[in-house]
Amino acid sequence: MRSGRARLDRTVVQGFYDRMRAVAPAAYGAIERDRAGDPGRAFPDTACGRLVASLDAAGLRALGMWAHHWCMRFYDDDTRVGLRLVREIAGRTGLGWTVDEVRWMLGESEAAGPSAAHRFTLPGAAARELPPTVRREFAADVFSGAGSREFG
Repeated sequence: MRSGRARLDRTVVQGFYDRMRAVAPAAYGAIERDRAGDPGRAFPDTACGRLVASLDAAGLRALGMWAHHWCMRFYDDDTRVGLRLVREIAGRTGLGWTVDEVRWMLGESEAAGPSAAHRFTLPGAAARELPPTVRREFAADVFSGAGSREFG
């Protein structure tokens, strides 16, 4: 995370990990089933699509954060299914993203570096859901160069 940005409280971050741990087994299982399945299947007909359909907004945020974290850590592996999941969640509006959730995902994105081409997909979409004053703060601080194209 950039030094000019406020660090997240440990309790807040632990809460993120607790929420992600709650969805991780189902998410990992869905990703593995989809990796073995037909890649051309419509998203709602996939295991990930069924998982997404079963969750409320808080569950989708946790799933998105987990999938984002997983893709950023394993971006050099076959993450096509995970990236599809991230893009699907990024395409949903009104999930109630918080400033702290966006900051955490941005930290993950920055740590992954430029070789993870889609590292700003979900945090950019989530940041667009924040109030304009906060969104501008993120745009000026983080979304420059390649990231700004994803942030919009």
